[in-house]
Amino acid sequence: MFDTLSDRLSATFKNLRGKGRLSEADIDATAREIRIALLEADVALPVVRAFIANVKERARGVEVSQALNPAQQVVKIVNEELVAILGGETRRLRFAKTAPTVIMLAGLQGAGKTTLAGKLGLWLKGQGHSPLLVACDLQRPNAVNQLSVVAERAGVAVYAPEPGNGVGDPVQVAKDSIEFAKAKVHDIVIVDTAGRLGIDQELMQQAADIRDAVSPDEILFVVDAMIGQDAVNTAEAFRDGVGFDGVVLSKLDGDARGGAALSIAHVTGKQIMFASNGEKLEDFDAFHPDRMASRILDMGDLLTLIEQAEKTFSQEEAAKMASKLQSSKGGKDFTLDDFLAQMEQVRKMGSISKLLGMLPNMGQIKDQINNIDERDIDRTAAIIKSMTPKERSEPTIINGSRRARIAKGSGVEVSAVKSLVERFFEARKMMSKMAQGGGMPGMPGMPGMGGGPGRQKKQVKQAKGKRKSGNPMKRKAEEAAAAERREQAAAQGGAFGLPAQDDKNFELPDEFKKFM
Repeated sequence: MFDTLSDRLSATFKNLRGKGRLSEADIDATAREIRIALLEADVALPVVRAFIANVKERARGVEVSQALNPAQQVVKIVNEELVAILGGETRRLRFAKTAPTVIMLAGLQGAGKTTLAGKLGLWLKGQGHSPLLVACDLQRPNAVNQLSVVAERAGVAVYAPEPGNGVGDPVQVAKDSIEFAKAKVHDIVIVDTAGRLGIDQELMQQAADIRDAVSPDEILFVVDAMIGQDAVNTAEAFRDGVGFDGVVLSKLDGDARGGAALSIAHVTGKQIMFASNGEKLEDFDAFHPDRMASRILDMGDLLTLIEQAEKTFSQEEAAKMASKLQSSKGGKDFTLDDFLAQMEQVRKMGSISKLLGMLPNMGQIKDQINNIDERDIDRTAAIIKSMTPKERSEPTIINGSRRARIAKGSGVEVSAVKSLVERFFEARKMMSKMAQGGGMPGMPGMPGMGGGPGRQKKQVKQAKGKRKSGNPMKRKAEEAAAAERREQAAAQGGAFGLPAQDDKNFELPDEFKKFM
């Protein structure tokens, strides 16, 4: 969503690099480019004005004028100001002192409240809670059925006493759900309310009545990140009509301009608490302003990547793999079975494109990342699974006939099997070298990159050829002696100690014939 904004800001900062100090004109030009980038990203005008004013004021200050690298200082300032307009620090959920904690979802129809209720339920379940989803959207056709399906997929409980489709009282359902949660020992109640196609009095009144009936600990305003400037107007109307404590952004994986996300926290004074960035129930997490700012400036989001890896990878399995790579056998204990297991764990972390996008400076190869075929992992897995257990543990035995059988079994070309095995050997060799502290192969002399102090081998000096004498008489005598030695060698036998033979009758010895 922020690709365009990220590209514009990266191009702007590139123009600053290499300058020993920044003039007033440089600061004004940079501020103008940032302003255009933010407006093109659909950021609200008041937010842009405040942002640019802060950046210009700080860029003219001492921290930039006396800096060794002014360009880096400007990037630091922009990063800090982005974090500020995104809400500053990460906002956590407030839990009730006495269970259950009641969370009410509000927003326009189509913002994704019902799906988001399931995502929030799954996320809270992963935190060790026992959430209950409550179907209070009794107007929209099949809304109750949709929430039941989503709850089942998330593996959480649902309270839906009314069929919906215009039947039932949502306020009464909300009231009864609290007693139901206490009886069934659910510590969190998530109330899914009705939405409309626009802001109207009926929607506001119903939401206010549910709020008064259940006294929620948190009211979360769910907003579609793709609706642009109208998101700010809707948020202000909900804040004045019902009130809310935090914002949840849905559809953050869309390709629309995401300026609304940058505007809501600043305009409403309420922080963004959660973000939904995919269709799967797992594509949901707490919103971290500092990490989002880092992504926008193409600095990556390594903390989120590490958190996802910790959720997916087992510490025990990771230690087991590391010991195999660090073994004295040069990593030969690491088999194709281990390789397949690691691939499947990486796949559980999500899309490869998204994972690569969390690394710093990936904006430069954005097109290549977007063109990655996610099915390549499935093809690789199919090839490995078409091998016998013996072939997986000892890939060196895979010959031509075995390659043909594996290719037929996995539905690929023989060349794909050969390429996979070759790449596996190279990857194993590299990982083994890194695991043993050798750094990256092929980069000697650099600490942490396959060399460094104490790790460089002494270079053996090449022997120089025998020098010829500068005395013409002596040199002539040496050449004559060398010619005589060659004639004697020819009389005794040919090269490699073999009897001298003429070219016509020459035959290779039997020991060499078998290699021809």
